[in-house]
Amino acid sequence: MVLKKCKETIEKMPRTARERLVLLVDDISDSGPVQKQYMNYSKLGENTYHCHLTYHWVACWRNENGSLLVEVYYVGSRENAPY
Repeated sequence: MVLKKCKETIEKMPRTARERLVLLVDDISDSGPVQKQYMNYSKLGENTYHCHLTYHWVACWRNENGSLLVEVYYVGSRENAPY
């Protein structure tokens, strides 16, 4: 699930970053929130994660209580990332 506020930013992202975001969301759907193969992946907290899509663009997501629902709550520039 991608939050509505992220969708506006996604439309403004460069094509390469958008393509990597699609791959990330697919990988999260297939194998869960831990995605160590992505650039600068890290666990931010108990249920929150992030990675770089490109040098300037990051995605942050959370998985509440091990549920099947994973929420992408931030997509945007790394300078404004909430970590």
